Amino acid sequence: MQMIVIGVDVHKQSVTAVAVDEAGRMLGEVTVLVGSDELVGWAAGLSDEERLWAVEDCRRLTRWLEQQLLAAAEQLVRVPPKLMAPERRSGRGRGKSDPIDALAVARAALREPGLARPRADEEPFRELKLLVDHRDAIVDERRRVHQRLRWHLHQLDPTFEVPLRMLARNSHLERVSRWLARQEQELQVRLARELVAHCRSLNRTIAALDQELEQRTAQLAPALLELPGCGALTAAKLLAEIGPVGRFRSDAQLARHSGVAPLEASSGRIQRHRLDRGGNRQLNAALHRIAITQARCHADARAYLDRKKAEGKSRREAIRCLKRQLARVVFNTLKASPALT
Repeated sequence: MQMIVIGVDVHKQSVTAVAVDEAGRMLGEVTVLVGSDELVGWAAGLSDEERLWAVEDCRRLTRWLEQQLLAAAEQLVRVPPKLMAPERRSGRGRGKSDPIDALAVARAALREPGLARPRADEEPFRELKLLVDHRDAIVDERRRVHQRLRWHLHQLDPTFEVPLRMLARNSHLERVSRWLARQEQELQVRLARELVAHCRSLNRTIAALDQELEQRTAQLAPALLELPGCGALTAAKLLAEIGPVGRFRSDAQLARHSGVAPLEASSGRIQRHRLDRGGNRQLNAALHRIAITQARCHADARAYLDRKKAEGKSRREAIRCLKRQLARVVFNTLKASPALT
């Protein structure tokens, strides 16, 4: 049986779908409003052939559509945005439009085998990622509040100092609050006291999120918390970005996705590898935190780094090698848990 591939470009208000055959020839095009259930009926009217839906991997926009297609028992794959660029460059249509983008999604799905598919066990990881992203946003907000508070304190009295990164502690906030209470209650003092109250509120919210993340991580992957240098927040970040580990065929694929696998940078007689500045940077940062912590206080990691430096690698290259090993350790740890595969 032949197959048609339907590429979908999703926006906030509209959805554009383009159907192609196995040779990439365009069969039809349609644009509907977001939330409409017309797409499946339109696709069924094109042909009785087997259908494969290809959706650009932008899950904040496409989650409703994925649920609608899965409920209709349709086959669905996610196309990373970076795979669409070659199709746009090689296409005959110039410029950029929703149909051009949808066509690029469909042809990229034809060209690339083994694209990720939505899984039924993604929900716990999606909720964990929502919590992690929410905590990161609140931490950023607290940092901005700290900056404004510090400027108010400096303008009120340049000699009054608060050590760096100490405004996140309630003991130092209490010290600042008592100092402000002793000042003449002018407008700037009032604004500074309101910022202190805001900081306390944010501290309570972050502490509650930390506790919830630790509980969820302990339920999903308790073995991950036993890795040296991997705290609850780092483990939560790993789980949120990796998702069900079964979507990766090997630790090498996870390492490439994380941007910790080596890239060839050889030329002539010089044979070397370099750092990968691509991949999932959030996942890369989580592995980097574990590597730096292990380099400071884990004997096996320090011995590994010393061995790599003895081979002529710089510390930066040695840390990259350690992160590659950590990707393997994380992959095997998650694979060993049947609930995560």
